[in-house]
Amino acid sequence: MEERPTPLPERDLRRIARLFRPYRGRLTAVLGLIGLSAGLGMASPFLLREILDVAIPRRDTTLLTWLVLGMIGISIATGVLGVAQTWLSNVVGQRVMHDLRAAVYRHLQRLSLAFFTRTRTGEVQSRIANDIGGVQNVVTSTATSIVSNVTTVLATIAAMVALDWRLAVFSLALLPFFVWLTRRVGRERKRITTERQGRLADMSSLVEESLSVSGILLGKTMGRAPELAQRFERESAQLADLEVRSRMAGRWRMASVQMAFSVMPALVYWFAGQNLASGAAAISIGTLVAFTTLQTRLFFPLQSLLSVGLDIQTSLALFHRIFEYLDLEVDVAERPDAVTLPPGGVLGEVRLEGVRFGYDPDAPPTLEAIDLAVPAGARVAIVGETGSGKTTLGYLVARLYDASDGRVTIDGVDVRDLSFASLATTVGIVSQETYLFHASIRENLRFARPDATDAELEAAARAAQIHDLVASLPDGYDTVVGERGYRFSGGEKQRIAIARAVLRNPPVLVLDEATSALDNETERAVQVALDRLSEGRTTIAIAHRLSTVRDADEIVVLDRGRIAERGTHDELLARGGRYAALAARDGDSPPPGPQAGPALVVA
Repeated sequence: MEERPTPLPERDLRRIARLFRPYRGRLTAVLGLIGLSAGLGMASPFLLREILDVAIPRRDTTLLTWLVLGMIGISIATGVLGVAQTWLSNVVGQRVMHDLRAAVYRHLQRLSLAFFTRTRTGEVQSRIANDIGGVQNVVTSTATSIVSNVTTVLATIAAMVALDWRLAVFSLALLPFFVWLTRRVGRERKRITTERQGRLADMSSLVEESLSVSGILLGKTMGRAPELAQRFERESAQLADLEVRSRMAGRWRMASVQMAFSVMPALVYWFAGQNLASGAAAISIGTLVAFTTLQTRLFFPLQSLLSVGLDIQTSLALFHRIFEYLDLEVDVAERPDAVTLPPGGVLGEVRLEGVRFGYDPDAPPTLEAIDLAVPAGARVAIVGETGSGKTTLGYLVARLYDASDGRVTIDGVDVRDLSFASLATTVGIVSQETYLFHASIRENLRFARPDATDAELEAAARAAQIHDLVASLPDGYDTVVGERGYRFSGGEKQRIAIARAVLRNPPVLVLDEATSALDNETERAVQVALDRLSEGRTTIAIAHRLSTVRDADEIVVLDRGRIAERGTHDELLARGGRYAALAARDGDSPPPGPQAGPALVVA
């Protein structure tokens, strides 16, 4: 039994119609051009009938000339109207495409970090590129094509009935069957298209993952390049098979429709002859020729309508996938009455009150019963085993996630009540996974502050101990860092990221193992810079080495998502508990030189 795809909900059909609502004026103009063009086009067969039945038999050259000029004028006018209609419909269609792309991208930007941690980047790219690109023809030309062809078909049928109703009934008897046949083909193509777009998403993900710098390095070092190539070939072959199935779906059925339309003029001549032989009212030669001319004109718009029906069935599957993304719930949303902290007046006091959070509701919570106060300007270190929830705590401060229970406040204001702009200005993060755009160093730094001057860029780079290296490069700050910054070492990338945070100058700073990629000597230099940066601000940082947290105002030890200990370095060592065990296992001892460091939240 043929599988019937789930029909698109009526709500989604209304949403598709709403895409065109902002352009009602232009669409009205398009409809006017369509109606005028269809009306002019239907006049030509009547002029032809007059030429064959009146002007030529009567040898009336004057009438003949005027009729011919009328047909020529109609052809020119319909051509000009067609160009104007095409231009207007494409302008509207491309604006709708832009609105759709922008809406999907804007909505994705509003989604929380959780969505992107469980969704492949290639899948997201496929929705924006392949799915939205797949509906382009429908959006740019199909809507107006439907109206144009429907108008033409209705006008043609009316003209055929006006010429001779008997011929019209005979010619249109098979039309309902053709419509039914096309709908069956459309359902089949819609099902295949849904499967094809899934394959496209898989292939986009494979390309994005395996042809990135990290993917190439991993494939080459693991000796898996041939297997990756074979996997791509399998995906490509399956996609090619689906394309063939999509294009061949119902091809024999549609070929039958085309053949039926092709033989209809001959059948009309036969029908007219049969009527004449049976003694019925004779059909004039002019009427017969004009009728077959109309019949020929009916074929092209009707065939187009049937094909458009197939395109629409195909595109409905794509629209459904697009709307799936637009309907994703924004779980970290800005409140309508969001609060903005006063610029320059943020103290930076951070509190976590009874905070509980878990990534999976069916799994044990990552953090539970967290009560922590970080005074303004304090340096607090949070350490613990891997997976104890340290990075998660920093993410909750920046509101990359919302706490399941309890609340996180900055200067007494719940972070859920703050506007996103105010929160981004207040809290800065330097992650252990440094990300740089494929752009110049200058552009990467200005991502933090687009209005920063060159002098401010240089000062931030000096504070992060990276200016001398940048200045020694042939292109200086205009040096392109390469994809994900692969032209630089891990420590160099980390220092560029630190310079970016320095430039942003947030009152609350979260350093997620910000010095983990640095050697001992560079770490000491950067630690001094970070110490200067942390003066006068609340610093929450993640450190790889426990020696860097010795001078923190308070050290908090997390164990399985709960606070196990808190105190200064000396107090915790004297207590001989979890921190002492971590320090003994880590083997860290105070390195020579300055040891002042920012408070650390260890991920």
